[in-house]
Amino acid sequence: MVASSASTQMTHRTVLSNGITLIVTENPIADLVAGRLFFPQAGGCWETLAQAGLFHLMAAVITKGTRRYSAVEIAEQVESIGASLGASASSDYVALSLKTVTKDFQTIFKLMAEILREPTFPPEEVELERKITLQSIRSQQEQPFNVAYDLLRGQMYPQHPYGQSILGTETTVQSLTPEDLRQAHQRHFRPDNLVISLSGRITLEQAEAIAEQTLGDWQNPPEPLPPLEIPALVPQGGFWRQEKDSQQAIIILGYLTGTVADDDFFALKLLSTYLGNGLSSRLFVELREKQGLAYDVSAFFPTRLAQSQFITYIGTAPKNTAIALQGLYDEMQRLVAAPLAEVDLQVAKNKLLGQYALGKQTNAELAQIFGWYESIGLGIDFDQAFRSHVEKITTAETHQAAQRHFQQPYIVVVGPQEALSLVQDIQLS
Repeated sequence: MVASSASTQMTHRTVLSNGITLIVTENPIADLVAGRLFFPQAGGCWETLAQAGLFHLMAAVITKGTRRYSAVEIAEQVESIGASLGASASSDYVALSLKTVTKDFQTIFKLMAEILREPTFPPEEVELERKITLQSIRSQQEQPFNVAYDLLRGQMYPQHPYGQSILGTETTVQSLTPEDLRQAHQRHFRPDNLVISLSGRITLEQAEAIAEQTLGDWQNPPEPLPPLEIPALVPQGGFWRQEKDSQQAIIILGYLTGTVADDDFFALKLLSTYLGNGLSSRLFVELREKQGLAYDVSAFFPTRLAQSQFITYIGTAPKNTAIALQGLYDEMQRLVAAPLAEVDLQVAKNKLLGQYALGKQTNAELAQIFGWYESIGLGIDFDQAFRSHVEKITTAETHQAAQRHFQQPYIVVVGPQEALSLVQDIQLS
């Protein structure tokens, strides 16, 4: 059990007899309940490369029909009480979401339970969502940043589920069938692979009773899910260029890093915040405000189950491509060469912790964060530990993290021929 910073909130964790993990954050301030239902052993990491996009398509269709209800009937039930219900997929999980006023929670959860257990994946709905997915894939291919990021991702994660979009590719999505979705559902949707995270005006006892009533008789298949096998990658670095007719050049400079369990995780979070978080960040001030090189510039370091990536990027005028790339590289090497100033580190800590707190204001956000931490093996106590871990990081630790991880850059430049010619033989130093 975890007590939050607000005296009215308390988070509990229990495991039902069939293996379902139930997390309840009692937050009675508003007369609402939000839920996130995670299947950790599902998502992009559990697809073969030949079936990339499988779980995204499944998530798009799973709410479109059950043994008793059609897609229209499901939508009518949800909308008639002003609730919301949906599903999504990422590389690290598949999740379903719900939100409703407290009095209707049992009704909407009963419907959700039927969707979890008895989806039918109607062929006409599969075909509709396939067309929408293919349109999304083609749309992304028209956006310079997405083109650049897709190229970098593929080079950084060869033969790895993180190497391509959760949408899949046109080829793989075209090949998926309703039977593929049914087989994946039967294999991965099971009680011992389900984390239910609820937040709102509901007690642990009430949530347990509803979960037992709707899901308590759901039995696990006799065979356990096989362990996840993802190749461990060694940073290689490299430089790739791709021509695209656009008004700007996109430069991405990234590094392969460790997992959420890596000792440098919090130091890298702080370095990402320092470099790319907001209008006062180092990259924004130096490369946009002072040098006028950037239309857009930032950095990010996503929390991932497997090896993550530390990414910096800049959008610039084609004529400035070489100097913008050198500037981005110089900023990374500056972190390798010397520790951050104490004042810069403290500002990054304040910013990171402030935004972390702001990300837990709604019931949906609370349900997401506790369910996500549980799903990737960190546990609900990680929420309380996050602040203390961040506060303890020293400038020496951020310097050591930079020295360990910022040695083999993966660089991608996408833009018109004018931009590519300027970096054809560039020697970064």
